[in-house]
Amino acid sequence: MREELVALVTGLQAELRHPELRAKVQALVPVVHKLSDLGCSLVAETDASSARERILFYMRKYPQTIVTGDELYVVSGIGEWARRVRELRVQFGWPLISGLTAKELVAEAKEKGEEFPEFWPDISGMKPDRYILLDDREDREAAHRWNRANVIRRGSEAVRDKILALLRENVGKNVTGEELRYVANNKTEWARRVRELRTEYGWPVSTKMAGRPDLPVGVYVLEEDRQSPVHDRKIKDEVRMEVLKRDKNTCKHCGWNHNLWSPSDPRHLELHHKVHHVDGGENRVENLVTLCTRCHDKVHREE
Repeated sequence: MREELVALVTGLQAELRHPELRAKVQALVPVVHKLSDLGCSLVAETDASSARERILFYMRKYPQTIVTGDELYVVSGIGEWARRVRELRVQFGWPLISGLTAKELVAEAKEKGEEFPEFWPDISGMKPDRYILLDDREDREAAHRWNRANVIRRGSEAVRDKILALLRENVGKNVTGEELRYVANNKTEWARRVRELRTEYGWPVSTKMAGRPDLPVGVYVLEEDRQSPVHDRKIKDEVRMEVLKRDKNTCKHCGWNHNLWSPSDPRHLELHHKVHHVDGGENRVENLVTLCTRCHDKVHREE
């Protein structure tokens, strides 16, 4: 195929000297088709037979890596490659995020003083036509979730309320930043609103950098459909993270952690004041201990 392409290009010399523009364009048509065929052939037919399958095959070979739209154009062999990426994300549930979403994730992390995992490349210059596959697992419920997100985003509620509505409909399930950005009508503030839900409003939203190191970067989970007590919401993020790290993200009473999470046991981790907040206990690392919600409730019932 490469040799055929070389022969076509070599024979273009005379055609491109033709005075008529259309004649030049027509001379290039077989070259363009042959080049497209060459790009498609880089992925074997036995591995992927359609443009969408070739894109997925390519992304799965390079997870957590920036892939450009030009690369996807080459392997897909079609001009509508971006639509196929959207189908993979919306209809088939592959956790693909765009360059815009990736930039906003990193900007929010920097604002909070967090560092992304080492495997993430420098995405400060990410363009919209760049993509990252967060995790090599298909989410078969994604199509329903995207349909619900479409309904929610058309409402008149504030961005924060729309994000919370989608999370509350998917308690305990992975929701990507791309989905939250969509339900927020593509407002760049979406990541900050998610943080506010956790730190100011007490909703147990976990991320890789906030309580769930097992999660892929860019994925959010509402652990339970309940808010923390008002006084617990005043704990600063950096203090909360230090306590969780010290306690190895594990309940100090029963040993429960997120590795044991299941739909039948959907608890999450909270911080408990040794000296109660109402009694003057401060939001300091030494006055806080990690408990699961079950043990936390039990401690308060017994006091």
